[in-house]
Amino acid sequence: MEMEQQLEWNEAQKIVINVDLVAAAKQQLEFLATIDRNRWLNEGVGLDIAIYRYYSCWLPLLAKHSDCPFFEGPLVVPLDCEWIWHCHRLNPIRYKTDCEELYGKILDNHNIVSSVKGISQMETEETWKHLYPNEPYDLDSAKALSDNNPAQILKSEKCSTYDLVSAVKRQSPFFYQVSRPHMTSEVYLDGAVARYKGFLHLIRRNKERSIDSFSVPTYDIDLIWHTHQLHPISYCKDLVDIMGKVLNHDDTDSDRTKGKKLDTGFSGTTKFWEETYGLRYWRAGAMYRGNTPSPLRSCPYPSNPVTEKADTFHADHKIIHLPEMKILDVMLEIIGIRNLPKGHKGDFFVFFSKSQPDRIFNAKKKLTILSESGEKQVAYFQCEPCGYLLLELMSQSSHGLPISKSVEVIGSTPLSLEDLTCLTMEKWLEVVPSTKIEALEPICIRVAVSVTTPSAAPYVFHMVYSRAFSKISCFFTFRGRIQYAKNWTHVTDDAGDEIISLQMRKSKKSRRMNGSMLQNELIGINKAGETHTLAELVGKEWLLLDSHWSLKFQTCSGDDGYLLELVGGSRIVSVHPLFLANFIINKFITCP
Repeated sequence: MEMEQQLEWNEAQKIVINVDLVAAAKQQLEFLATIDRNRWLNEGVGLDIAIYRYYSCWLPLLAKHSDCPFFEGPLVVPLDCEWIWHCHRLNPIRYKTDCEELYGKILDNHNIVSSVKGISQMETEETWKHLYPNEPYDLDSAKALSDNNPAQILKSEKCSTYDLVSAVKRQSPFFYQVSRPHMTSEVYLDGAVARYKGFLHLIRRNKERSIDSFSVPTYDIDLIWHTHQLHPISYCKDLVDIMGKVLNHDDTDSDRTKGKKLDTGFSGTTKFWEETYGLRYWRAGAMYRGNTPSPLRSCPYPSNPVTEKADTFHADHKIIHLPEMKILDVMLEIIGIRNLPKGHKGDFFVFFSKSQPDRIFNAKKKLTILSESGEKQVAYFQCEPCGYLLLELMSQSSHGLPISKSVEVIGSTPLSLEDLTCLTMEKWLEVVPSTKIEALEPICIRVAVSVTTPSAAPYVFHMVYSRAFSKISCFFTFRGRIQYAKNWTHVTDDAGDEIISLQMRKSKKSRRMNGSMLQNELIGINKAGETHTLAELVGKEWLLLDSHWSLKFQTCSGDDGYLLELVGGSRIVSVHPLFLANFIINKFITCP
C-alpha cells in the first residue's frame, strides 16, 4: 500500500458509527436464521397478514410506547411484525419518510428486543392484548395459512404505499448469501466493519468529485450496511455527519448479467477501491454464492403426535467417532513481480499448491500475474487451515516455433495459512531463487490473499449396497415380501474405510404406540462391532432415534426424483435415494 493509499484508508477508518455493528450483525444473523425456518412469512396469506399486523398493531404500539412507555424494560416485537419492520427499514429514506408522515417522527429500535432473544415478553403481550383484544400476539402459522379468504384482511388506517410484498421478496434470499459459519466470527466481522467504513468513504469521495456512480458492496459489507440501517435514527444521523445526506440502499436490481447495471457497478467499485486503497476488493467468504436454493415448501407440517411422544433411546449417545476436520475458504491473486533477473524473457506465472498433504485441496494450480498479463485472475478454493501454500514463480519462453516452449522455475516462496490472523494480507514476498538463477536483487512477487475463519468441514460418505440399488429397497417403503433381511448397506469414507453397516430388519420387540405396531427397524453396526437401533417404522413414518427429525414417505417419487421428505420442526428437506444414510450417520457422529 503506497503512502497516499494508506492515508486514504486511515481517513476511512476515522468514520464514526454510533452502533456496535459486530454485536448487532450477530443478532441480525440469528433473526434471519429464524425467518429462514419460517418461510411461510415470505409469501401468500401469511405475508399479507404479517403486513396488516405490522401497520395496524406493531407501529401504533411502538409509537405510543416511544411517547410514553407502558412499562419499564424493552418491548418484544412479534416475529412476523419484526420481519416486515426489518424489510421496511432496509429502505432507509422511505422508512424515514413513512414514519414522519404517519407518526411525525422516526420510530427507532431503541429498547426493542427481538422475539428470538428468548427474553420474557409477558409485559409486551399483556399490553398487546389490552390494545388488540381480537388479535393474538403470536401469529400462528397453521391458523394464518388456513385462512383461505385474504379479502378478510382489512387495511390499516395508517399505512404506507410502499410495496412491502416486493421488499420481502427482495430480502428473503439475502440470508443464504451470509449464512455460512465464518460470518459470525468476531474477527471476520471486525474486518467487515472496517471495509464498510472504506465503502462509505469511497461514496463520499465520489460525491466530493461530483462523480455519479452505482457502488455495489460485497456481502460482508452489505451485512454491516443492513445492520446499520436497522438502527434508523443512528443511521440517519451518522450518514448526515459522514456525507451530508442519508444514503439510500438500492436493492431493486438483481440482474447479474455481464454488462448490466449490477455487473458494471461492481466492476467500477472494485476498480475505484483498488486504486484508492491499494487493496483487493474481493474477500474470501463474502462473494456471491449463486441463486438461493428453492425450498420444498414454505409451510411446515402440522405437529405429529406420534413423533412428539416417541422415545429417544440414545439421547446424546454417539456411535460413530470421527476425527475433527476444519476447512477454510481462500482467495489468492498475484498482483505484480519485480527484480527479475536480466535476460529472462517470456510469460511469467505462478503455480500454487499445499506443501503438505491436504484432505480437501491436493492439486497444483496456475495463476497469471496481473502486471504481466493485464488480466485479473483470482483463485478461489478450500483447504485445511494449516501448513503452507507453496508459490512457485515460473517463466515460459518460446524457441522460434509456437509449439516449442520451455518452462523454467525461477524460484519459490512459502505462504503460511496459520499466520493470517487478520484474515487478509497483501504484500511483497521474497522468492528464493532456484539454483540456476543468479539475481543481484531479491526477486519478489506481490501476493494478495484472503481467508475465512476455520469452520467444521463436511464429511463425504459412500454407500455400497450388497444388491443392485432399487428405489423400492434399501431404507425406503416395504413393498410386498421382504427379501433383503440379510442384505447390508456398507458406508465408507473417502479412503474406503468402513464407517458403519446398515440393515433393515423385523423388530425384535413388539409394543404398541398410539395403536401402531412397531414392526420394522433400521440397525447399524459400527467399527467396534456394537449394534444400535437407529430408526423405527411407525405407519408410513420413520422415527429417527436421538433426533427431532422424521421421514415421511411419498406415494411415488416426484419429477425431481425424491422419495420422501425429512421433517424437523418447520424445516423440510426432500430426500433422494443416497441422502438418507448420510443424514443418519451425521446424527450419530461425535468429534473430539
